[in-house]
Amino acid sequence: MAYTTIDDPSEYFQTATYSGNSSTLAVVNDGNSNLQPDWVWVKRRNSSSTHALVDSSRGRAKSLGSEATDAEFNTSDTSKDLISFDTDGFTVGQPNQRNMNGNGDSFVAWQWKANGGTTSSNSDGDITATVQANTTAGFSIVTYTGNGNASAQTVGHGLGAECRVVIAKSRSIGDESWRVFHESVSQSGGGNLFLNGTSALDTSDPARITSTNTTTFTLDGYHSTYDALNENSQTYLAYCFAEIKGYSKIGSYEANDSTDGTFIYTGFKPAWVLLKCVDSSGNWFLFDNKRDNSNMVTQTIFGDLSAAENTESNGLDFLSNGIKLRQSGSGGINHSGTYIYMCFASSPFVSSKGVPTTARWKMIGIFTLLQLYSFLS
Repeated sequence: MAYTTIDDPSEYFQTATYSGNSSTLAVVNDGNSNLQPDWVWVKRRNSSSTHALVDSSRGRAKSLGSEATDAEFNTSDTSKDLISFDTDGFTVGQPNQRNMNGNGDSFVAWQWKANGGTTSSNSDGDITATVQANTTAGFSIVTYTGNGNASAQTVGHGLGAECRVVIAKSRSIGDESWRVFHESVSQSGGGNLFLNGTSALDTSDPARITSTNTTTFTLDGYHSTYDALNENSQTYLAYCFAEIKGYSKIGSYEANDSTDGTFIYTGFKPAWVLLKCVDSSGNWFLFDNKRDNSNMVTQTIFGDLSAAENTESNGLDFLSNGIKLRQSGSGGINHSGTYIYMCFASSPFVSSKGVPTTARWKMIGIFTLLQLYSFLS
């Protein structure tokens, strides 16, 4: 029985936390493997600040904010924002449009590996795209130019497997939202979500991704009065994801509004998870195993807001084989309703050699620890 094809997820995804110095700073990853990232997503933790999404397909100088509708920002100053993608991390310089290195500020950076910055032309769809794909890890970075066709148009993603999530945005047009296709709720034209907003699944948006398959994703036809993904001669970006056993898990769950919350089986110990309610308004919650290195995991960043890191009154547990929700109450991650998720691993539940992973520590009171020590002695 094959448990996973990836024994060390840190080859393809890592989270780093760091303190800024407002000068030049090399952020070095601490995973088992060196990771030269191709997509870096940075957020200041201690105060309000824009998100910074930078990738090696567009280049170190070009950035977007997940909470913003702005067009892509391009800095010509090589000493500011993200300076370089390094062999095991990245280097940031002085803060500019995106604060990635404010003096004394704390930051979190989520990083994915694609193909080392090497792209290729992809003509699988109606629109020829430039694609940087990592088929082993199920991740690709797609850029393309719209053709303004009124009929549905397809774009190749290069994954060679079912594309389950697409996060897309206009690069050249301001005041355009991020569209998120998630297979659990979006397939066959079910609707898209907006990464920069809290609204529920939108089934009436005429500018959306309507379906995906193993080679392409499909854009709804161009609408002259309201379009965000295929206006003629405008440029676009899409981050695409397939599910890889033992490394990534994409799906949905039904919340139960209880502190004994829903269990989500992933088949691995999580390193990072994104959660969003789809049938009512709610934030995009981002949790990881570096800001919280023991259970419960309570430190969240909202992908749709520039706000500082927030502490959830109850949170979730990262288990050896999945996620256990611990929160009840409205506005959170386990309020009654349907939620979508995307999750990446810190280690597979069982490696390809049959070695099981270990569980995480759970923080308990010092009195309980002393009692346990006394008992074991």
